[in-house]
Amino acid sequence: MARGWESKSVEEQQSQSSEPLSKEDQQRQKKALNADKARSIQALTLTRARIMEQLERSTNDRYKELLNRELAHVDGELATLK
Repeated sequence: MARGWESKSVEEQQSQSSEPLSKEDQQRQKKALNADKARSIQALTLTRARIMEQLERSTNDRYKELLNRELAHVDGELATLK
């Protein structure tokens, strides 16, 4: 019996996914995407600050080179998000 309910639920979800989203659903989805983007930007900004701090404190040239590559990568990611 549980199997029948499960398949009906899956079938219902699939039929709903093929229907166009209502305006409210589109707005919710857009807000969720904007929130995800803001969280990603915040995380990358914090990562960038940490890398900059480590660069200032580091005395090892190889480690500085690694940090500079990481910094370039983070800056690239930030540029794509903004």
